Amino acid sequence: MLANSLIELDRAHLVHPFSCYRSHEETGVRVLKSAKGATVTDASGKTLLDGFAGLWCVNIGYGQESVVEAAAKQLRELPYATGYFGLGSEPAIRLAARLAELAPGDLNHVYFTLGGSDAVDSTIRFIRYYYHAKGTPQKDQFISVEYGYHGSSTAGSGLTAIPAFHAGFGVPYDWQHKIPSHYAYRNPVGSDPQAIIDASVAALRAKIAELGAGRVAAFYAEPIQGSGGVLVPPTGWLKALNAVCNEHDILFIADEVITAFGRTGPLFACDEDEVVPDFMTTAKGLTSGYVPMGAVFMSDHVYNTIADGAGKAAVGHGYTYSAHPVSAAVGLECLRLYENGLLENGRKVGKRLMEGLRSLADHPLVGDIRGRGMLAAIELVTDKARKTPLPAAADPGRRIFERAWANGLVIRAFNSGILGYAPPLCCTDDDIDGILERTRMTLDQTLQDKDVRAAMKG
Repeated sequence: MLANSLIELDRAHLVHPFSCYRSHEETGVRVLKSAKGATVTDASGKTLLDGFAGLWCVNIGYGQESVVEAAAKQLRELPYATGYFGLGSEPAIRLAARLAELAPGDLNHVYFTLGGSDAVDSTIRFIRYYYHAKGTPQKDQFISVEYGYHGSSTAGSGLTAIPAFHAGFGVPYDWQHKIPSHYAYRNPVGSDPQAIIDASVAALRAKIAELGAGRVAAFYAEPIQGSGGVLVPPTGWLKALNAVCNEHDILFIADEVITAFGRTGPLFACDEDEVVPDFMTTAKGLTSGYVPMGAVFMSDHVYNTIADGAGKAAVGHGYTYSAHPVSAAVGLECLRLYENGLLENGRKVGKRLMEGLRSLADHPLVGDIRGRGMLAAIELVTDKARKTPLPAAADPGRRIFERAWANGLVIRAFNSGILGYAPPLCCTDDDIDGILERTRMTLDQTLQDKDVRAAMKG
C-alpha cells in the first residue's frame, strides 16, 4: 500500500531528471528502499546487483558506516558554514589540502561545487575571468569532443556533445565547437591507435586554425567518454591533445567527474595518462553520492593569474553551499577508504570484470567490449561484420534495462544498444561474477527479441 501511494505521489509531483515525462507517468517509479555493499533493494523486496553504482557515483559502495558517522558527527558540530566573508570550516580546508596533495602536478587550488555540472559551469566562468585578467578577452571560443558529456547546466550542456541534451534547449551556443570523437569501434580511420591519435590531433589543429588561435580559450575532454557510450581513447590520446593546447596557449580541462576516485584504477585518470591539465573537474566519487559535492581543481598559474587580475576586488563567483562542511567531512572519509584498500580492491575486481566481459565476445550480439578498471561497456550489434546497431524498433534502452532488472541487475542501457558498467569498488569476486552471469542472461533474452531477430534476418 505504501509503495502504491508513493508511486501516485511521484507521478503527480516529482519531476525526474532526463526522462520522458509522459512515459514516466504511465509506467510509474520504481521505489528503492535500501542498499548495502553492491546491492540495492526496492520497495517490493527485490534485491539487485548495482552494476552502475547509482549513476557512476557510489564508488565506495552502499552502507559504509564510517561515512554515515562522519556526516552525523559534522551535522551535530557544525551543519553549515559559508565560505563567504572570509569564513570556512575545518573539514573543507582539510579536504582541499588533501586533494591538492593527491592531485596531478600543480593543481593546488580547489573550488568546491554541488556536483559535476556546476563544476564544469564554474570552469567556464573562471576561464572567462582568466583571459580578462590576462588582457586577452577575445579568447572566448570553447572546443569539446563529440560524444562528450560535460553536464546539463545552461552553459555546460552546450559543451556536452550528445543531441538528447540539446533538443529544445537552444544549445550549443555559437562559441561552443566540437571535434570528432576517438570512438575506436566506429572511427573512420580504423582502430589503429596511432591513426586515431593523429586524426584527433589533426582535427583539433584544424578547428583552432578555423577559429583562430587568438580566439580559442579552452579545450574540454574526458579521459574516457562516459555518457557517450564509455568510449576509451588509445593510450597517449589525452597527452597528445594536451600538447596541442599547450602549443597554442589554450587551456586544457580534464573532466574527471566520472573517471576520478578509482573508477579507472588510480585516484585520477589523468595520472595514468601522464597529463597535468590547467583545470580538472570532479564530483561523483568525491563523496560517492552520499551527499552532493563537486570540485574544480586549478593549476597554480591559473589561480595566480585570476588572483593578480582581481587585485583587491572580489572574484564574483560563488555558491551558497560551496565547501559545505558535511559534504567535506564525507569527502575526507571517502578518501580515507580509497587509500585504505578500496582503490586496490577496485583494481583487482576491475580486472575480473574486464576479463569476464571479454568472455562474452562470442555472443552473437556482442560487437565490441571496452573499458578500463571498473568502467566498461558492451556494444551490441545485429551484424558483427557490418557493425549494424540494434534497431530502434527493439527499444534497446528500455527493454534491455527491463530485462536486466528482472534478472536482478542494474546497468546503464543506452538507446544505441550499448550496455554501460560502473560497479562499486567494494565489489567482491562473487558480485562481479553475478554481474557477468546476469549480463549473459540478459543478452540471451535480447537475442530472442522479435525485433532483434528480424533485424538479424534482414
